[in-house]
Amino acid sequence: MSQQTSLHQHRLPQHLLSAREAVMSYFRPMLNSFNLTEQQWRIMRLLDDRGDMEAGVIAGLACILPPSLTGILVRMEKTGLIHRSKDTVDTRRLIISLSAKGSELTRQILPVSARYYEQIEQHFGADKLEQLLTLLTELEQIPDPQPAD
Repeated sequence: MSQQTSLHQHRLPQHLLSAREAVMSYFRPMLNSFNLTEQQWRIMRLLDDRGDMEAGVIAGLACILPPSLTGILVRMEKTGLIHRSKDTVDTRRLIISLSAKGSELTRQILPVSARYYEQIEQHFGADKLEQLLTLLTELEQIPDPQPAD
């Protein structure tokens, strides 16, 4: 293993985490002002963008472990942000939908969120941001790891 490879092994995860924190420093205070967690906002955005979804699909798309998602969804339903219902065909499937209250809150947050995205783009540059998003999309598609020998 080369020294360069060794450096990348330590740097890639750290850089990804640091970059996430830099971006979330824009959004976390805003979400807190609306009494939302990052996970709740990811769920609300998915439901707003894609409509009703099965809980397992939300877990995968929102990068939330299924056991954690269960608690988050229970709390979101108690606060009136979502509705949970059993699938009429397969009652083992839990279907999640955004409530009217959740939709209204999403409509309030989206313009604020968009202004923060604009600030990030201004600081980073539109071309570089597009390139970064392309590279991250490619990185997300890497194959599952093989067992190490």
